[in-house]
Amino acid sequence: MLLLALTGISSTLSFYGDSITFQPAHKQKDGTYKVTFHHRQNGRSSCQDMPLYTCESEVCTSFVESSVLQTDQDDTGQGRWCQSEMHATATVLKNQTSFSLNQSGCCWGSNVDGKTKWTSEAELDLGSRSDSHALNSCPLTTTVSSLRVPQNCFSPIHILAHDPDGDHVRCRFSSDAAAPANFTLDESKCVLSTKGEVDVGVHVFELMLEDFSRKNITLTYADGTSVFREGSDMNSPPLCKVKLQFSMEILPPLSSCEHGRVQPMFLSKTPSHGDVLHATVGQKFKLHAQAKATEASINDFQVSGPQNMTKEFKAGEQGTAELILSWTPQHSDLYRIVPVCFTAETNQSQSDMRCVVVLVTQAALIQGTATVTCSPNKMTVALDKSSMPGIDVNFLQLIDSSCSLTSNGTHIMGDKGDFLVFANEILSYELPSEVIIRRKAVKIEISCQFPKTVSISSYYNLQKSDYIFTESNFGSFGYTFEIYNDNNFTSKVEASNYPVEVRLLDTIYMGIQAESELPSVTLFVESCKATPNTNAENVLSYDLVKNGCLKDETVVVYPSNQNTYNFEVQAFKFSGNYEQVYITCSVILCEPGTPYSRCAQGCLSDPSRRRRRSLVKETFSHSITQGPFRFIGHADPIAAMDQNLAVVKKSPAMDLRKMGIEEILSANTSTFVFASAFFVSMVMLVGVVVYFKRKRNEEDCKVLLNSSYDN
Repeated sequence: MLLLALTGISSTLSFYGDSITFQPAHKQKDGTYKVTFHHRQNGRSSCQDMPLYTCESEVCTSFVESSVLQTDQDDTGQGRWCQSEMHATATVLKNQTSFSLNQSGCCWGSNVDGKTKWTSEAELDLGSRSDSHALNSCPLTTTVSSLRVPQNCFSPIHILAHDPDGDHVRCRFSSDAAAPANFTLDESKCVLSTKGEVDVGVHVFELMLEDFSRKNITLTYADGTSVFREGSDMNSPPLCKVKLQFSMEILPPLSSCEHGRVQPMFLSKTPSHGDVLHATVGQKFKLHAQAKATEASINDFQVSGPQNMTKEFKAGEQGTAELILSWTPQHSDLYRIVPVCFTAETNQSQSDMRCVVVLVTQAALIQGTATVTCSPNKMTVALDKSSMPGIDVNFLQLIDSSCSLTSNGTHIMGDKGDFLVFANEILSYELPSEVIIRRKAVKIEISCQFPKTVSISSYYNLQKSDYIFTESNFGSFGYTFEIYNDNNFTSKVEASNYPVEVRLLDTIYMGIQAESELPSVTLFVESCKATPNTNAENVLSYDLVKNGCLKDETVVVYPSNQNTYNFEVQAFKFSGNYEQVYITCSVILCEPGTPYSRCAQGCLSDPSRRRRRSLVKETFSHSITQGPFRFIGHADPIAAMDQNLAVVKKSPAMDLRKMGIEEILSANTSTFVFASAFFVSMVMLVGVVVYFKRKRNEEDCKVLLNSSYDN
């Protein structure tokens, strides 16, 4: 089946990309299929024009198309973007096995790739799945109208690829369009990256998203025929395919690529990419997002969303801005799954693109009162029976039989443990011997989502790095990684002081504490290393602790209890144009008294001596991050010289090339002169030091300090 675009579209219409999303299709009583799709199209200053569709009579018995509505535009008046949406519903004859869309036109907006003709397409298989007994649901995707990335600050772009059936989704460059030069696509994760420098200007992307069942299924069609699809067979025909088209402007380089400065950075209030949110028919749905840029002004948020979604922009303090999206789903939106994407905008750049999925459901006919408590190792839900009259508690069960369900005089309670993210349902059931029933059917979905293993140190307004993990032998446990004001390790650095500003040679006090449901555990810090950003795998790094051994001679570990690790280190910075340092530590928990655990082994000069984890009771190694430390001002030159001399005396053979860092204690030529003199003659060295300390003037101090920073 083919839907053809109407002719007569202006060839001068500038095209900047589009997306197609299907609502769950279903088979009607007369055997025909009802298929509804939404089409979003990107533009710049005007988005009122959009190509229309029609359906051939041998394919459809009816085809109803809505008017085109503009859903977003640049509120600054600069005409940088806009987006519009329409939807259409087709009643497809029952002899059809698939539903296809195909539309083409001219021309793409001006681009460095030289693309002119564009083609939109999608295809949905109309076979009923044996696993769900329903028609297949297509992958959901979209983008904002205008993606903008500085040439020197390209970060991987995560494309939304949500499949309602939980199928594998493959993202690939469209076979009829070559990929722009130096761009790569991770087909399994749908992540767009670069493999070299990309040209400044507008680039055009045409991606195809296809879904494949994870398990063996059979597709059955209206004419009685069926086909078998092997699970995860990516060589078989896809169950659905949708084409996503968008443009991206590569901007001139920025002076700094640090997120949160010129490039806006989303804060913790913002939903994570890929989150599934819920909306109810007839009730207002709200989405809140917050971003920050300390060296640029956030003037708007770009949004890709449904018709009638409103956008509210609020400028905050200290470079923050807030987005509030509001939308009231109508009855026609029931069971619709809506992709929503957004970016924070400045004149110079934009944030990373965040996309979520909004699932529209029907309001419950019986409104009950319930409370859900999510604790580190279990979920507890309590339902107020008085708010749900007619419920028979004797015929309720949890869908997961390993969970308990109890009832007292006023509440029904259920719980389950040992999951980081888990969900359950309270269901009514029938006895096998029952022919008829007069009880009300019950289906109550409950869920808890605990924080995944994430570092929150990159958010300036959060100073406490909290990490929560769950393992079968240890239950739930967590770590805190703090920065302290002194070596008492009681006064934490306040949130308002992040990023923490330090001078070179300042002493930094940090502490790691483990918390566990077990009564006694031992904390072991296997490694700590510094990087110039939050990427712990950055090739530019410097070891403070490695394999349990201290590697930096300024690290001092303070005595503490078995679940605390307090230490100090002198401030340093990386060579080059890096003004920040993050510290990432790898930590392990062990059961006390286990002689061959990693905790008991301590420092290992030969890592191959480490015993297999399966033989002992210990957790996996987990990474936790703290920072950033930002360097300001200058260190005291007198103290710097004294420290230089002390370090040279202590370790004259320091390998600065391996360190790869710019420390004031290894940066000036005078230091090496004195170090050499020390080995020639101790007496001469002392004489030079005394003379230098008494006679040097302000000019000498400035030279020393500048040399430290320049190197």
